[in-house]
Amino acid sequence: MKLKRLGHVAICVENIDRAAQFYQNLGMNLVWQDADWAYLKAGEDGLALLSPNYDQAGPHFGFVFDDRAEMEAAYDRLKQEDLHLTQIHEHRDGTASFYGKDPDGNWFEYLYEPDSNRSSEVAGVTEVQEG
Repeated sequence: MKLKRLGHVAICVENIDRAAQFYQNLGMNLVWQDADWAYLKAGEDGLALLSPNYDQAGPHFGFVFDDRAEMEAAYDRLKQEDLHLTQIHEHRDGTASFYGKDPDGNWFEYLYEPDSNRSSEVAGVTEVQEG
């Protein structure tokens, strides 16, 4: 199994606008934002901000694969180890991922990311252009 990197951390926030502005003031770049979540980056590292209404995922950290077959092989191996895993989900930006829990109950995500430059091309969310 070959992980590319630890790609992002997702945290819960009470107010998406306020939190996004705060992390931008710390030097992060806003990649996209909608009513329930926002995604910021500093270089290749990402921070997902999740509102209380966001029901697709909770706080977690995400590992990145650049090879779909590697991510799927990891899924199969972890399933055989009886870890609690979600199904593989196809995302609207061409990525795919699944979530699992470590032995202490912390959520993690294994994310296939074919091209890290595509993250700003997500359909259906408000894209933020840097000025």
